Amino acid sequence: MAAETTAAQLIEKHRPTLDRTLEAIRTRAYWSPHPEHPKAYGESAAPDGLAAFEALRGKRFELDQPGTDDWTGEEVSPYGPELGISYPHPDADVLLPAMRAAIPAWRDAGAEVRAAVCLEILARISARTHEFAQAVMHTSGQAFMMAFQAGGPHAQDRGLEAVAYAYAEQVRTPERAPWSKPQGKRDPLELSKSFTAVPRGVALLIGCNTFPTWNGYPGLFASLATGNPVLVKPHPRAVLPLALTVRVAREVLTEAGFPADLVCLAVDRPGEGLAKTLAVRPEIRVIDYTGSTAFGDWLETHARQAQVFTEKAGVNTVVIDSTDDYKGMLGNLAFSLSLYSGQMCTTPQNLLIPRDGIGTDAGPKSYDEVVSDLADAVSKLLGDDARANALLGAIVNPQVTERIEAAPGLGEVALASRAVANPEFPGATVRTPVIVKLDGTAPDAEAACLTEHFGPVSFAVAVGSAADAVELLRRTVREKGAMTVGAYTTSAEVERLIEDACLEECAQLSLNLTGGVYVNQTAAFSDFHGSGGNPAANAALCDGAFVANRFRTVEVRRQA
Repeated sequence: MAAETTAAQLIEKHRPTLDRTLEAIRTRAYWSPHPEHPKAYGESAAPDGLAAFEALRGKRFELDQPGTDDWTGEEVSPYGPELGISYPHPDADVLLPAMRAAIPAWRDAGAEVRAAVCLEILARISARTHEFAQAVMHTSGQAFMMAFQAGGPHAQDRGLEAVAYAYAEQVRTPERAPWSKPQGKRDPLELSKSFTAVPRGVALLIGCNTFPTWNGYPGLFASLATGNPVLVKPHPRAVLPLALTVRVAREVLTEAGFPADLVCLAVDRPGEGLAKTLAVRPEIRVIDYTGSTAFGDWLETHARQAQVFTEKAGVNTVVIDSTDDYKGMLGNLAFSLSLYSGQMCTTPQNLLIPRDGIGTDAGPKSYDEVVSDLADAVSKLLGDDARANALLGAIVNPQVTERIEAAPGLGEVALASRAVANPEFPGATVRTPVIVKLDGTAPDAEAACLTEHFGPVSFAVAVGSAADAVELLRRTVREKGAMTVGAYTTSAEVERLIEDACLEECAQLSLNLTGGVYVNQTAAFSDFHGSGGNPAANAALCDGAFVANRFRTVEVRRQA
């Protein structure tokens, strides 16, 4: 089938979804074309997805991309089993020129065709959500339902959102425009002008271990939709979800008549540090990275030839001043602290509580009572091991376990972490949260709560007043960054202080959440993930700034 016909068919197929998405990001209303429930994908989808995942294990992951000089792979599921999959290792001197050679045809296709091809890639990934969920579960340690939802439909939503923003920014300028300037009695000056969105060059996506698709798809699809080839460099412990994504993208691109090398995979040898080598190559003009602050700072400093988008570490804070739903507050916080064993960049760490206590609908509660009641709420939530496993998932790496073990040395333990057995996966390390009490005025406490302790480690920090809590919040966001801020208050004045602090320090705020929405969750098309305005991240998922600098507009003027 001719490329032009295929492109037209893809536009006809996906234009309604693109239009609906453009409307959603304009109104910020709820919208998703990707079902969250596993049964929505058909009766056989779950066993078929598991079988497809199992069929990948112990084999080479063939991609037929240029420049493969070796095979590598070291993934071990946080639930115990080795995956045994080997992936192509790239010779960058061969692969990157091939990717650059693919640019002209993709650039000339135009924004609408690129968007339609991207939506077809997402549609095919969506049809295989159960397979992707298994891949995410066994590389990130997420429990199955979270891997299914966050690694599947929610990640696909974030990719679709990026495509919509990319399309909107590109079509802001018309492709062609006549220009006529009156000259009084003389003939007007007339030009014919054309405007082309020109990609920056090869984009490098550096994936993360905990959310390979959710954090990876925004950058991947933002770059691809704006005309840039994308080289996907997954985290060595979480290759498979992004390798599957690359395979689907290459298949769709080929069928649509475009070079498959617009999307390629780069997997490290053990200890190689390939991301650092690739990041400073002159061909790499865009970089997306999620991970540690140290490497994010290194990229921002050294990859000077590229536009660098980073999501790094932050210290997330919740101010607890007062509440009119004490039970709901405790339940909401307990879930937020427990979900995926706190291994989320949005999980609350510091809970700032006035030492004189708080007002509630159940009467005044002292600092000690609030902390004790929260510990009880977590214990009850995770008291049943089956439910605990479904919420906690598995610990993703030994460093998280080390932080859990070290936490009791930082203060008085209000809730000790316990190990949870997983009968289905005996090799999994599953741990409940630890909550430590700190005096906010103590120097050692300040050092503890101004350091990120990634994982299920939280601090109940006693502060002098709500005003003191806001000051500590300000300092934390300004110095360490925050992906999320939460607050509970019935006081309009305290609410104003907290909101002003978040506006001035540029942090996303959730107020008085007591139901089924949690501070560590965001919805695509409506919520911004990160702000790009504090040290935790230099970009937001997703806004115009996240896509606009991935291309430049080149104008050609002709005498009319």
